[in-house]
Amino acid sequence: MITSPAWKDKKYAVLGLARSGRATVEALLAAGADVLVWDDRAEAREPFAGCCAVADPLEADLTGYAGVVVSPGVPLNTHPIKPHADSFGVPVIGDVELFAQAREHLPPHKVVGITGTNGKSTTTALVHHILKEAGLPTTMGGNIGLPILEQEPLPEGGVYVLELSSYQIDLTYSLDCDVAVLLNITPDHLDRYDGDFGKYAAAKARLFEMQSPRRFAVVDDRAEADEDVLENAEDPLIQFIGDVDVGHLYDCPTLQGPHNEQNAAAASAVCNDLGLTDEQIAEGLRTYPGLPHRMERVAEISGVVYVNDSKGTNTAASAPALAAFDNIHWILGGLAKEQALGECEAELGHVKAAYTIGKAGPDFAALLEGRVPVEQCETLDRAVSEAAAKAEAGDTVLLSPACASFDQYRDFEARGDHFRVLVEGLR
Repeated sequence: MITSPAWKDKKYAVLGLARSGRATVEALLAAGADVLVWDDRAEAREPFAGCCAVADPLEADLTGYAGVVVSPGVPLNTHPIKPHADSFGVPVIGDVELFAQAREHLPPHKVVGITGTNGKSTTTALVHHILKEAGLPTTMGGNIGLPILEQEPLPEGGVYVLELSSYQIDLTYSLDCDVAVLLNITPDHLDRYDGDFGKYAAAKARLFEMQSPRRFAVVDDRAEADEDVLENAEDPLIQFIGDVDVGHLYDCPTLQGPHNEQNAAAASAVCNDLGLTDEQIAEGLRTYPGLPHRMERVAEISGVVYVNDSKGTNTAASAPALAAFDNIHWILGGLAKEQALGECEAELGHVKAAYTIGKAGPDFAALLEGRVPVEQCETLDRAVSEAAAKAEAGDTVLLSPACASFDQYRDFEARGDHFRVLVEGLR
C-alpha cells in the first residue's frame, strides 16, 4: 500500500468504510497514525474493533486532529460533518489528498489528473493503456480501479493516472498534477453545488489551480471560453484539446464517435507531454480494448449490432453515442437529470426508432412523439425485445439512457449488465 511517514502519530477520523475508506484506514494505521473510524453500518465497523477507535466523528472532540477523511459520496454542502470539523479547524479531506501528501516519500514519478463531466473513465483508461503498451510503469486510480492508497508504489519513472470527479477535487488541496486534464463541463450533479453551475465549474477548475507554475494543462476549448477555467491557474503550459489532430480513428474500433475523438485527442496530448512518440501513441489508440458500459459492442446478431452505453447517464453523454451510428433503435430513460433532450436533440436524424424505459420514459416519449417512432416499454426487458423484433440488418440497437439508473437499478453497471444478459438471450 501507499503510506507516508508524515502521518505518523497524527490523529485522523475516517467517515465511511467502503473500499476506499477501508484502504485509507489500513494505510494510516500502517504509517503509525491514531485513527478514529465510523460507518453507519455495524458490519462495516466490526473489522476495526480492537485496532482503532470506533465512534461517530460527529460526536467526537476533534481538537488536534490532522483531518477528517470522508468518501466523495458525502455531500459537503449538506452533511453536518463539514461544519463540525470546521468548528475545530480540522480539514475535511479525501484519500486523494492523502496520496498527494505521500508523494514526496514515493520514488520519483509523475501524476496525471483527469476530470470532466463526461469521458473521464475512458480517457483515464486510455492514457494508462498507452503508457503501459509503451513499457512505462503505470497504474490508475481515483474514481477508477483500486483505491489509490491500496496500490503498491510505482518504481522510479512511474506514472499515476487518476480519474477525478468534482467531489474528489473538493476534498483535495495539495495535488500538484504534472499533467492536468479537463475534458468538458456540462450541467451534472448540481444538487451538490446548490444548483449553481458556476460552482460546479469552479470545482473542476481547482485541478489547475493546484498545479505549480509551468505544469501542463490539457483543456477543453469550450470550457475555457465559457467558464474561464484557467483564470486562477499559475502560468500553465496550455494545450487545447481541439488543436490536437489524432487523424482518423477508423482502425480504432473502441474509439468511435466524436466524444471518443476528444478523449483520444486529450490522451494523445498527455502522452506526448510524457515523452511518448507518435508511433507509440498511435499503437496504444489502435489496441485500446475499451471499458464496459461505454460504447461497448456486446454482439452482432443477424446483422444487427447491439451496443451497451449504460454509462450515458445524461443527455450530453448520450448525444455522442447517437452521433456515432446510423439507423439506431435507441433505448433511453431512467431517472432524468434534465427536463429536455439537451444535446441529443441535434442527433435525432440518426434515430430510426426509440424505446423508453423507467420513470422518465413517458416524458421522453412525449418529447420524441411525431419526430421518431416511439414505444413506451417501461422495462429494459421489453425494450430490448421490441427493438430486436423491429431492427433490420445494418441497424444498431443502442442502450444509451441519458438518465441515471437508480429508479430501476443499483447503478449504471447493473443496468448495462442486464442489457448484456438480455442481448445474449436473443441468440
